[in-house]
Amino acid sequence: MSVFSADYWQISPVDNALAPQIRQIIDGKIKPIGSLGVLEALALQLACIQSDEKQQTRQSKVVITSPTVLLFAADHGVAMHGVSIAPQQVTGFMTERFLEGSSAINCFCRANDVALRVIDAGLLHPISSDANIFFEQRIAAGTADFSVQAAMTQTQVTAAMAAGEAIAKQTISEGSNTLAFGEMGIGNTTSASTLLATLLGLNASEVAGLGTGISPEQLCKKTALIDKSLRRVQAGKGCPLLDAELALTEFGGFEIAQIVGAMLATAQMKKTIIVDGFIVGVAAMLASYIHPNVKDYMVFSHHSAEGAFPYLATALGATPLLDLGLRLGEGTGAVLAVPLLRSAASFYNDMAVLDPSVLT
Repeated sequence: MSVFSADYWQISPVDNALAPQIRQIIDGKIKPIGSLGVLEALALQLACIQSDEKQQTRQSKVVITSPTVLLFAADHGVAMHGVSIAPQQVTGFMTERFLEGSSAINCFCRANDVALRVIDAGLLHPISSDANIFFEQRIAAGTADFSVQAAMTQTQVTAAMAAGEAIAKQTISEGSNTLAFGEMGIGNTTSASTLLATLLGLNASEVAGLGTGISPEQLCKKTALIDKSLRRVQAGKGCPLLDAELALTEFGGFEIAQIVGAMLATAQMKKTIIVDGFIVGVAAMLASYIHPNVKDYMVFSHHSAEGAFPYLATALGATPLLDLGLRLGEGTGAVLAVPLLRSAASFYNDMAVLDPSVLT
């Protein structure tokens, strides 16, 4: 059975039968009803996910156990066109920094007690490392240039999805019930933008953004490249909207495909998914195209500064927890959201219940 079939994943929707009772618990805390705003909605979502998972009563506590970022790194053939502020070799350079513990994601993980796993999903040049956070799941030495041909073969995209599934299930089996997702890949904003365009029927100018800070000249080049890529596929397929499998095959990155598989596996195991910004958000959209129920398990961490993010958020019905102007990737926004999940769990579990006699 294909990994692009909903039947392969068999993801159950979150059972909201206990939601009224959970809402009653939240409303009964010693606070004005609704006064904790988005944290109340977050606590409700987490409690519903975990009550359904454990088949327990409304008295169950919400726990955030061993939250872990899965950071997938891969190279993109389209990067040869200079659509990023950095040359392609920076993908490997940054992956080495993740492994030595000196990047932004490492700092945020240490500050917030979040574990990190770094996955080589398809770097141009292999990395040799004995770090216990490093996992090699290489599909190939980067994708092909999707402006002239499909980024991946069908065999490669299937292998990438399966690899993402495997690392997510392994991480969950080792004790994590909350998986966050990050990415690293020079050129992957171009990939994600092209994917978004073909999934939503947008044109190149609507989805092309500044990424990590390209110049106006580079933006023009990026827009033209996305337009060329979309026209190549539309001319060949006769349809501007693609399904998830064809979209990933034509425009995806190995890291994006592995994230899609990992998200679906996480939802299949009824665990919480923390979605990072624009690129991981596009992976979330692809996952939802394969199985809509995956969205029940998603927490959207932050509003990305990438220009096309509002299209993505609207399509997913997402309400991001934070808006900090982030546009780095790596899973940084997802890690910064973890304290909010812990805070929602804490008030739900430990905040006192209001004695009605106090109000009389």
